[in-house]
Amino acid sequence: MPTMGGLAIFIAFNTTNFFLLREQYPLGQLFALFVAQCVIIFTGVIDDIYELLPRQKILGITLAALVVYFLAHIKMTTITLPFLGVISLGWLSLPLTLIWILAITNAVNLIDGLDGLATGVAIIALSTSAITGYFFLNVTSTFVSIMMATLVAALLGFLPYNFNPAKIYLGDTGSLFIGFMISVFALYGLKNATFITVIIPVIILGVPITDTIYAILRRLLNKKPISQADKHHLHHRLMQMGLTHRQTVLVIYGIALIFSFISLMYPLSNLWGSILLTIATLVGLELFVEAIGLVGDDRQPLLNGIKKVVLRLSRAVNKSKK
Repeated sequence: MPTMGGLAIFIAFNTTNFFLLREQYPLGQLFALFVAQCVIIFTGVIDDIYELLPRQKILGITLAALVVYFLAHIKMTTITLPFLGVISLGWLSLPLTLIWILAITNAVNLIDGLDGLATGVAIIALSTSAITGYFFLNVTSTFVSIMMATLVAALLGFLPYNFNPAKIYLGDTGSLFIGFMISVFALYGLKNATFITVIIPVIILGVPITDTIYAILRRLLNKKPISQADKHHLHHRLMQMGLTHRQTVLVIYGIALIFSFISLMYPLSNLWGSILLTIATLVGLELFVEAIGLVGDDRQPLLNGIKKVVLRLSRAVNKSKK
């Protein structure tokens, strides 16, 4: 079974960019991004062959992120906060940019546990990002949306061979590359970040981000190393509940679509509408996570709280009837 399917996506993506769409992009940035991609691909290939240690993998992602920051000049520079106005990030620009790229790249890498899962979720996320950036956020230029659409096309060509039963795997070569490119595309909208431009990519990437955050929380609560692998990721829990391989992947596709539809509501909402939408999303997400036992079957604070409230209300109603 071939395990470096990411190479096919990388080649298709860059062949299209350099030979068919080159005039659409600023060439200096295109070549700088290509160098960063090569660093990520090199890291992924070595990992697929020799299995790198987590810190070695992080080093490769960091080197690629530094290329993006210093050569492509894609970075966070300011942030606009409600009631506070525009805040210049100054020296924080570099660490925040690196943390963003590392976090999103690793998040996508972590969900690559089932045939077609990371590929399909990436297609949904990138398609939503391209639509949002082009029609709502006016991110830098149309070339960003074109580049995202190009990557979607490469992934769509790969998905039939990667869906269960897979004929070829993404490998870390593919999952690292996809996660890295998603993080870089998001940075175009985060260059002069606002509440909306920060929250939209986070919501769009709700599946990998949720899985990563709760994996870290689960390991901390169980007093295990954060880098230690386990069998309690989102896809593992759904399969343990009785879903088949394909059903699990399709359910997670559905969750990714829900996150995408929610993200499309933000540009149409005012500030308070966005805040309420975020709170409702977080509450719904927590209920879902507790229901499937993503952190643990015995850790359901919100569900237990709701049960206690309902029980007290029912007792109060029964007393009033008597």
